[in-house]
Amino acid sequence: QVQLVESGGGLVQAGGSLRLSCAASGRFFSSYVMGWFRQAPGKEREFVAAIRWSGVDTYYADSVKGRFTISRDNAKNTMYLQMNSLKPEDTAVYYCAATYGSSWSMVTDYNYWGQGTQVTVSS
Repeated sequence: QVQLVESGGGLVQAGGSLRLSCAASGRFFSSYVMGWFRQAPGKEREFVAAIRWSGVDTYYADSVKGRFTISRDNAKNTMYLQMNSLKPEDTAVYYCAATYGSSWSMVTDYNYWGQGTQVTVSS
């Protein structure tokens, strides 16, 4: 069993930055593929970024590529999402997720979810 807790959300002006963290409890954190998703009001939850256990292989949605950076520290059981050049359309609840499978881009690929953290970008 894995428990995930996000932190670091908040209100920021367009062009600003935020760093989200996802702290994981439980065993074998380093074995999981970890991902970030987001959900805006009235919209479906969408993939943002994912990272494999080694931290070398990373994947991004086109909408955040070049602005967001995903990383993980397996020694601390923590994953991060550095978000730069934020836009109002990045406003959403951001969720971290973990999967022991090999697929990473869909909501249904993930086995564990955090409770979410709100990110609001003002124009």
